[in-house]
Amino acid sequence: MKRARYIANGRIHSGTVVEDGILLDARGSTVDSKEVVWLPPVQPGKVIGLALNYADHAVELKLDVPKEPVLFFKGANTFIGHEQPVVYPQGARYMHYEVELAVVIGTAGRNIKRENALEYVKGYTIANDVTVRDFVGNMYRPPIRAKGFDTFGPIGPWMVDRDDIANPHAIGLRTYVNGERRQEGNTRDLIFKIDELIAFISSFMTLEPDDMIWTGTPKGVSHVYAGDTMALEIDHIGRLENTVVAEE
Repeated sequence: MKRARYIANGRIHSGTVVEDGILLDARGSTVDSKEVVWLPPVQPGKVIGLALNYADHAVELKLDVPKEPVLFFKGANTFIGHEQPVVYPQGARYMHYEVELAVVIGTAGRNIKRENALEYVKGYTIANDVTVRDFVGNMYRPPIRAKGFDTFGPIGPWMVDRDDIANPHAIGLRTYVNGERRQEGNTRDLIFKIDELIAFISSFMTLEPDDMIWTGTPKGVSHVYAGDTMALEIDHIGRLENTVVAEE
């Protein structure tokens, strides 16, 4: 099932996607998706991102492949929904997209065992870890400024239930900019798999329902500019689209 959050008729709704372009709210009323403002499909308490979780992306950036997960936090101020604008900061020289499979936690846990870690997953969605590369010195410096600008965390359009994706480690990811394919990869190439990440992170912090883990991006990042449209696709989930606008 595809689960969405959106604004319609002045109210926030949680609903499901019943067919292409049609949403069903909790009361059973239908609404055309063209008439809503999309919100992130969940409200996470925290989002943990992965740096360099695809070897080809590490090579692309001329960095060493990490020997254990390299983590960072993505702030709540960054989160926006499908079709909402991403603001290009004044003075930035190199801003880029990052298509990522986002894992949504469904059950709270600490010291979760890897062998049953996927049982703690509620579902999966698409995340765009927008980054200003100017402010990334190296992987040991937390990229708070680089990844922390308002609007730098599009999520959505919806969350797909865990059981509707047979194997989250064998799905394709792609990014298009103005219709041109710029990035392509597959989660089979994740260095640290989802179950391993859940076990590792929960070894030192409690994971709560609706927390998210953004699992990293493959090679193929490139510049985007004001006026560009970024469209991120992940198989079995959908297409997340956002347009870049200049900061006023």
